[in-house]
Amino acid sequence: MGTLVTLHLPPGSPIAEQPWVITIGSLDDLEEWEPIVCGPYEHQHALALARAVVSDDDLMAVVEPMLPLDGVDAIRKEIELARAAAEGPDAEDLGARMPQEYPGTPPEPAEVQAGWRRIAGKLTA
Repeated sequence: MGTLVTLHLPPGSPIAEQPWVITIGSLDDLEEWEPIVCGPYEHQHALALARAVVSDDDLMAVVEPMLPLDGVDAIRKEIELARAAAEGPDAEDLGARMPQEYPGTPPEPAEVQAGWRRIAGKLTA
């Protein structure tokens, strides 16, 4: 069994609405291959897919949001926000190893493709 790492989001967090990616790599140093990054996915799809992949293999999956930022200034602003948050009183509580609730079975390819269309709609709106 592998490991799934993701952010712990409070209910209703707007971050859940962002596109998410999954980075999958070896759980130990014995295997030498480059991790793969897949996505974007909707939050629940990413969690379900990552969970299914690591459930029966010694892999690590990191599920994290993508920030569709449209330029250098937007990226710098996000970096400033992240640095400020890390200096705050809850700096140790930025992430958790396991999400509190998992979605059910992994989505079918048609469901993932429908998710991609919804993500594309959000990004181009």
